Order: sequence, then C-alpha cells, then structure tokens
Amino acid sequence: MSKGITELSADQVRQACDPGQFTFRSTEELPGLDGVIGQDRAVRAISFGIGIKNPGYHMFALGPSGTGKTTTIQKFLERESRDLPVPDDWLYVNNFEDEDRPRAFRLPSGAGCRLKEDMDKFVDELGEVVPRTFESAEYGRQQEEVGGELQQRHQSLLEELEQYARERGFMLAQTPQGLMIAPIMDGDVLTPDQVRQLDESTRQQLDEHRHDVEHKLRDTMRSVQQLQREASERGLELDRKALAYTVDHLIDELKERYREHEPVVKLLDEIRKDIIDSVQDFKRISMVKEMQREQSPLAQLMGRQLPSFDKYRVNLIVDNCKTEGAPAILARNPSYHNLVGRIEHQGQFGTLVTNFMMIKGGLLHKANGGYLMIDIRDLLVKPLAYEGLKRALKNHMVEMETLAEAYGLFATRTLDPEPIPLDIKVILIGDPFIYYLLNAYDPEFQELFKVKADFSLRMERTPETTDQYARFIANVCREENLKHFDPSGVAKVVEHGSRLIAHREKLVTKFGDVVDLIRQSNYWASQNGNGLITGEDVKKAIDEKVYRSNQIEHILREMITEGTILIDTAGGVAGQINGLAVLSLGDYAFGKPTRVTARTHVGNAGVVSIDREVKMGGRIHNKGALILANFLGGKYATHVPLALAASITFEQVYEEIEGDSASSAELYALLSSLSGFPIRQDLAVTGSVNQHGQVQAIGGVNEKIEGFFDVCRTIGLTGTQGVLIPESNVKHLMLREDVVEAVRDGTFHIYPVATIDQGIEILTGQPAGERLEDGTYPQGSVNGTVQWRLEDLANKVKAFVKPAETSSDDEE
Repeated sequence: MSKGITELSADQVRQACDPGQFTFRSTEELPGLDGVIGQDRAVRAISFGIGIKNPGYHMFALGPSGTGKTTTIQKFLERESRDLPVPDDWLYVNNFEDEDRPRAFRLPSGAGCRLKEDMDKFVDELGEVVPRTFESAEYGRQQEEVGGELQQRHQSLLEELEQYARERGFMLAQTPQGLMIAPIMDGDVLTPDQVRQLDESTRQQLDEHRHDVEHKLRDTMRSVQQLQREASERGLELDRKALAYTVDHLIDELKERYREHEPVVKLLDEIRKDIIDSVQDFKRISMVKEMQREQSPLAQLMGRQLPSFDKYRVNLIVDNCKTEGAPAILARNPSYHNLVGRIEHQGQFGTLVTNFMMIKGGLLHKANGGYLMIDIRDLLVKPLAYEGLKRALKNHMVEMETLAEAYGLFATRTLDPEPIPLDIKVILIGDPFIYYLLNAYDPEFQELFKVKADFSLRMERTPETTDQYARFIANVCREENLKHFDPSGVAKVVEHGSRLIAHREKLVTKFGDVVDLIRQSNYWASQNGNGLITGEDVKKAIDEKVYRSNQIEHILREMITEGTILIDTAGGVAGQINGLAVLSLGDYAFGKPTRVTARTHVGNAGVVSIDREVKMGGRIHNKGALILANFLGGKYATHVPLALAASITFEQVYEEIEGDSASSAELYALLSSLSGFPIRQDLAVTGSVNQHGQVQAIGGVNEKIEGFFDVCRTIGLTGTQGVLIPESNVKHLMLREDVVEAVRDGTFHIYPVATIDQGIEILTGQPAGERLEDGTYPQGSVNGTVQWRLEDLANKVKAFVKPAETSSDDEE
C-alpha cells in the first residue's frame, strides 16, 4: 500500500444516526413543525417579495422538484393574506349607449353579491309586473278615455269635411285608395256623362267648388294625420306613465338600498330610462301572452323575438362575499382564457351571439388584490398564456381578448369589455433551467420578476436539523393518519436523507422523496404488524423500492458473472483496469464496472482515445482524454520529446461515453502499459485527473462503490477487493449497510487517494518514485520505469527516422 494512505474505516464510509440521541419514544410525542426546514435563503427572499409593493417585484421560486416550493409559498401567502383587506367585488353591467362595450363596476367586498341578488330579483319582478301593467283595468280605462277623445275629434273633422262638401254639391266616398269626393245633384251622385251634360256655368261652378273641397280634404287629412300622431304620442305617454308607475317603486327601493354607491344609483337611473324607452317592446309581451291564451299560431314565432329583461342584470365576475383576507390562488390550469377571462357565445337562429352576461372572469380577476401562484411549465405550454400574463402585469390591467383576435386569424363581431385595473402579486414556480433561460432571452421577464427565491436541495446535518426531520416526520404522520415512528425509524430516515444528497454532513430538502419513504415505511410496518414504524421497516421500504427498480442492474451483473461482460476481480494484468460508471434509469441509478485497457508501442501518434476517434465520447470525456498526453509530457518528457503511440478504450461499451470520472483509470492503465507493472484486478478505480496528476472529485461515488462490491460479492469476496476513490469524495460517502459491514469485517476496502502517484502504488504494489534533482526518477519505481520506457520509445523512433533522412541527403 502507498505510504501515507490508510483505507477508510466503517465509520468513515457512512454517517450513522444514533437513535439514542432522541428523547422521545414515538414521534407522536413531538410538537408540530412550524416554518420551513433548510430554506433560509428562499424564505428571506419570499418575505421580501411579498412585502415589497413596488411594480415589477413579482417573484420566481426556483429549485429542484420536490423541495417544497409550492407548499412553502402557500404557507407564507396564507399567513400573509389573512391580515390583508378583502379586495373589492368586480361586475360587468350593460352599457346602454354601446352594448358592445360593457362597463366594469367596482364595489366593496360583499356588495357585489348583494347587488347581483337584488338585480336578479328585480328582473324576475319585471317579468311579472310589466305584462300585468298593460292588462290592468285602470290601464284599459285610461286607454279608452284617450282613444274615445281622439276618436271623437277624428269624427268631428270628418263630419265637418262632409258638411263642407255637401254645401258645395259634393259628397265623400270611401274607396280602397282612400277618401274621394263626388259631385251630387238632388241627393244623387252625378256620373261623368251627367256632368258633361250640364251647362257651362254649372260645370264651371262645380269645378270651382271641387277645387275648394279638395283643398279642404287635404287640410282635413293633414289634421287627421296630426291627430293620429297625437294619439300615438298620447298612447305612448300613457304607456310610459303606466310602466313608470309600475317600476319606479322597485327602482326607488334599490336606489335607497345603494344610496352610498353612486355608480349603482347612476346605473339604476339608466335602467329606468331604458325600461321607459323600451315600453313598446315590453308591451309586445302582453300581446304575445294574449295570443298564447288564444292559442294563436303566431304566438310561438313572436315569442322567440320577445325582448329580454336580462340586460338589466349584473354579471358578477369576482365575488369576494365569503372571502376572508386577500385571495391566494394556485393556478391549476393557467391557459390564456383561464388567466384573462373569456367571452362565451351561444347559437341563436344559426349564428353565434353574445352579451355582457357571457363574460367570465379569469384567475387574474379572482386573485386581484392578492396573490397568484403559477407553475411556469404549465404556463409556457399554453398558447399565449405567458404573453397574456406579461401584458396584464405591464399594463396593470386585465383586458379580454379572444385567442383568434390575439393571433389575428379572423375578425368577428364580439364584445370589448372595459379593462379592469390589476393589483396583484404573481409568483411563478419552476426549475432553475427555465428561470435562467427566461432571464437571458426575455428582457420583459427581468423587468417583471425581480425577486428570485432560490430553493436549495440540501441543508446542514446538525442536531437541530435532525430534530426538525423528526418533527417533519411527525407532521406527515398526523396529516396523513399514518403510524408514528420510533427513534430507530427516524434515524434511518435521517440517514437516507444524507444518502439522497450523497453527503455525510448534509440532509436532503427534497421532502417529496422523504414523504414517499414515510408512506412506504408505514405500509411495511402494517405488513409486519408493528404499532410503530421501526428502522427495519424503513430499511425494508428502501430495499423493496430498489428491488422494484434494479432489474437491469441484475441482468448486467448476471452477464458479468457468466463472462459475457469481461470483468476480472482477482489477479493482475498490465494495461488493464476496472473503471466505474453510473447508469441512470429514470428514478434509479446504479454503478457498473467497465474494463479499461491501454496499449503502447513505437510511433508518433501520441495518446489516442479510441472512443473519441469513433465519436463515442462526449465533450467532457474527450477533455479528460486529452489531459492524459499533457500529463505524460509534463511529468516525463522534460529532456526528450514525447514520442509514442498509445491507445486507450472502454471495452464492451456500445453507447456514448460522457464524463471524466474514469480519466484517472485511463491514466493508471496507460502507466501500467508503459511500465509493464500489472494492475490489481481486485480493485476498481474512479476519479478524474488534472494535468498535474491530482485526483479530483466525481459524482455517484456511492453507486460506483456499491456496483463493484455487488459484482465482487456475486463472484466471491476474497478479502482483498476494494475501490480507489478521490480523497475529496470521502465526505460524500453514505454507503449501504451491507457494504459498511464488509468494510468493518475487512472483506472490502476503500482507499482515498489525492494523487496519481498514491493510486499507482496501491494498484501495482510498486513505489511511484519521487523526482530526483536531475529530473529523473528512481530505478525500479513506476515513474522511473515509465520515464525509461518513454525515452526508449523516443530513441527507437529517432533511429527509425534517421536512416530515411540520411538516404534522402545522399540522393541530393
């Protein structure tokens, strides 16, 4: 073993949680947990975002899924909104001057729903009392009086005309074309022939009288027409007075009730005026009812065209009658119309019609005066929803527009409701990728969402946070009516929290996964008949979840055992080493050993990564491969040029290779090939390397160790097997308990290394060798042997090239 390198003990490969540190016997004894665990930075940002009232300070809560972003914000908003004033109600009412532009009404909370109820009742009463107005005996009597008077005047005019005509030898005759005059003599009407037989003076006198009578007839007809207009006006005035008498007491009652709300009083005056002005339309209702009583065939047709009293209703789109405090709404489906509202249509006589009563409020209306939470992914996948939200926030008002209008697809007649002023705090919730994408490419996003609440995936593991974990478990058990945990069960959950974040000194704050473990542990406790959830129940839940997910891992391990995939776990081979990789399959990741081989020979090709050449390597892997040649040159080629041909590859790998966590393994294989010293096959290696030979931390260290351990255990543990890991990864170790026991028993070993020299000594059993003053390394050491081999290869290349150059000179 390398000098100064000590393998890790069982206590160093897993940070256990001692159940004895807990003073409770069951989490049922613990008090509830107030506040949020491990999100101090996000909590301060949320408090700031909620408190600042300036424009543009909307919030974006970012962090990995399951970190409690939505739950945390909801709790904050519930607490904050409880003490805020209830926002006003919003209504749309008919615009009697332009019905295509409904007006927005703002009333104090509670007044809107009362007004709606009152106006609905008012409309229902109109439907009953208005028809009866024109069916009453008093109305009939007054109408008869007016009609009788006018009829008498009409008759007097006709009688006067008739007397005037007779005095001049003419009489009036009613024809299909109207009133006509005809000459008479001795009471008889003269025919045209009889008129021609009259003497000249008589005919001349008759013509003069005809002219006078016709003039009188025209004057009388004008008087009759004027009388008819007067009759119509008096009849209309009678109708208006009768209708006003009917509705005034209803409207006056409403005006008195809402005398403190000037807009409502004004609306009621407008409604009264429109009712009186529409008296003729409403009078038709009585006519149709009369026709219906008489079973007239025209009743059904005319009934379809009857006027409606619905235009006097009010459309309550925001009802805060039962709201306590300010609204705090989570948008479940933030589509464009669900945000800004919609204008509905209905079919009528083959066409689509709409009115102000078909306006439906959106989430922005309902959350006005409060808070609206939206998942950014849900928002972005809905057409124009994000743009509609930004427009409302920029303009501080909600304007309704159909998607067809927004896209400019076609123009159709619809409503243009008055925009509603917007006073709202919007909180978008999403992952960091979307936040930084919007921040980089959408300038409006930067202006509108200035508060960033960044949720962390981990927190420090301290006695305080461990206690918070226990109280969190207690909360979940109470809320979901689960069995409570004993101290051993809580301890296992805490340990799993460190395992999930892969850090012995941290705890995961992705509480969605923790809650899942609590639920599954409850199931296994029930299966085992335990009253409390124990550590064994938690371990069972973890193991069973792994078993449900690790079929592919089992198949690969089986292929290694059968020899289909070549992996050695004993002996020594030069230029061959066991590298480690992590395969991720959705919610499950596992480690897999992979054979890495290197070959060196005379040539000038340098260090060639076969995987890079065939384009199977990703960018990070290719970077790691290029570092190897620079390490060799910097460490060994200080006096002679680096002249060699070397190839490195991952054997039996048929997919893209990404990451540099195997670059140290590649370098060890290359050094072994150059020196000829065999590498122990009972060891596996992980870790990246820099140009100075320092071994750097990698990800997935627990899965990699466990993957090689499982292979060794399946083939057979020899007591010498183990894994080399970067020294900087020791703090990330939270290994499975069976691996920990193998380390404790001395049947499996974990070696932390900081440099390539340390690692090569463990792998070969030979000293690495320190550089001497003359730049060489001690003979027999790995570095010395490698340096000698490289010089030998350089000399062979030089000897091979020199004769060719000499021959060329002789020819010249």
